[in-house]
Amino acid sequence: MLRYIGRRLLQLIPVLLGMTFIVFLIIRAIPGDPAQVILGQQATKEAVAALRASLGLDNPWYIQYFHYLGDLITGDLGESMRTKTPVADELWPYLAATLELSLCAMILAVIIGVNAGIISAWFQNSWFDYAAMIIALIGVSMPIFWLGLMGQWIFGIQLDFLPTSGREDPRNPVTPITSLYIIDTLIQGRFDQFIVVIQHLILPAFALATIPMAIIARMTRSSMLEVMRSDYVRTARSKGQKMFFVVYKHALKNAIIPVLTVIGLQTGLLLGGAILTETIFSWPGIGRYIYDAIGFRDYPVIQSGILIVAFIFIMINLVVDILYSIIDPRIKYN
Repeated sequence: MLRYIGRRLLQLIPVLLGMTFIVFLIIRAIPGDPAQVILGQQATKEAVAALRASLGLDNPWYIQYFHYLGDLITGDLGESMRTKTPVADELWPYLAATLELSLCAMILAVIIGVNAGIISAWFQNSWFDYAAMIIALIGVSMPIFWLGLMGQWIFGIQLDFLPTSGREDPRNPVTPITSLYIIDTLIQGRFDQFIVVIQHLILPAFALATIPMAIIARMTRSSMLEVMRSDYVRTARSKGQKMFFVVYKHALKNAIIPVLTVIGLQTGLLLGGAILTETIFSWPGIGRYIYDAIGFRDYPVIQSGILIVAFIFIMINLVVDILYSIIDPRIKYN
């Protein structure tokens, strides 16, 4: 197992190098000069040329790339062209906001989706099965922006029950320690702020969780139906074991492998695809951070943001592969 993990970690190096090269070329194909965007359209040609020289943009693209790669190897993510702040200092609060939102959304998707799929398979062709699968089909088809706006209108405006934007109450801001506000409020013993943070999370987390929840529910149902027809399940039922234990102890353990694959992929997609939800709910996450950087042609921010998201995505898939062998001892990594 340790050898397999080490080999997978070594495989990260060429993958991440290739990704940095592709992203480097793509973002430089974006129309517009970063120096011109920073200084504005009224800037003189001399001022633009001077700024380009100070930012190293007057060098050939391959020299710029190797400079970036050299800094990256030493752990330096570069400096934002717009704010003149090290990207490493700016990045974490935005990444923490996206991690908090994505993990809460994924927890909701897993808890509701897996159990809905199990119950649908358990009571196949029942009213619950039909209702759950219809809702799952609607959930997959539902545009996130429409669902988010409807949630804001119903629960935020009509019912005045939940906040519609941001991570916190601006009149009572959270003092960041880890920048994960749920953890920060608990560390400081500010349970009033903890409740406010949870209230701000509910609408965007549910909007973001809709599609993975539906996919997980359908995959769980399909996998459970196949396992429920197995001989060992019939044997366990014939021994008089309660159906709850047969389903959750025996059947689920053998049906969870393909579901884990879906959960891993959907978690990675949530991290990279949360920008729409973050925009609707004014959530200060890494998606909006990269999006704003694209508007300013802030190359170091774009490159570093995408690199971090890609690294997390790859690590999630590694964790899923390791969980395979823990859940199913028949799977061996030699």
